[in-house]
Amino acid sequence: MKTYMAHAETVERKWYVVDAAGVPLGRLASQVAAVLRGKNKPTFTPNVDTGDFVIVLNSDKVLLTGKKLEKKIYRYHTGYIGGLKEISYSRMMAEKSDLAVYEAVRGMLPKNSLGRQMLKKLRVYKGGEHNHAAQKPEELKLN
Repeated sequence: MKTYMAHAETVERKWYVVDAAGVPLGRLASQVAAVLRGKNKPTFTPNVDTGDFVIVLNSDKVLLTGKKLEKKIYRYHTGYIGGLKEISYSRMMAEKSDLAVYEAVRGMLPKNSLGRQMLKKLRVYKGGEHNHAAQKPEELKLN
């Protein structure tokens, strides 16, 4: 019996839609990252992008448990000297909640070119509408 190895050109990709309203951010990000990697499929191969496309809706209604909304800080660097910027998650969720979900999922994907390729299959929207109806996305149930 031979071990099955998936090939990038033979992978069938589906589209899934996830409603993030009332779901904790970390739980949402870990399960979306697993679908983007393809870990929900029996044909999962670690060195091939076998994942599906994911659309996340209502990113502005995602939950942060405990005191994370006040204490958690998103940091990034502009690339210039002294360019470290900080944004609290309370401000980030009010202004750029789609970026908060995007960064949470990015942190749970591999830190290499394959992870960057997987991240291109993620779409995050603040509201409850998206423009991917032509792809016929299926609803993804989160645990």
